[in-house]
Amino acid sequence: MAVTVEEIKKSIIDILLGFDDTIDPESIKEDVPFREQLELDSMDMLDIVLALRQRYRLPIHESDYVHLQTMKSTVEYLLPLLNKAE
Repeated sequence: MAVTVEEIKKSIIDILLGFDDTIDPESIKEDVPFREQLELDSMDMLDIVLALRQRYRLPIHESDYVHLQTMKSTVEYLLPLLNKAE
């Protein structure tokens, strides 16, 4: 069964809430970098990447981190990888 955009977004939000449980999921903007809207530093972003790797059991190479900056770009990056892995 294919993974949906909404399932990926929910997973990302769950991971973000693990860093800061005061985040309002409805306030997360699609095209604004997580670092800007959630006041994350580079270590937080690395932790998010590691959490995505663990959750989805995917290798995410450092050169691909640029694709994990916003909700939209993260979903666009993960969707084909996850549906290929199915």
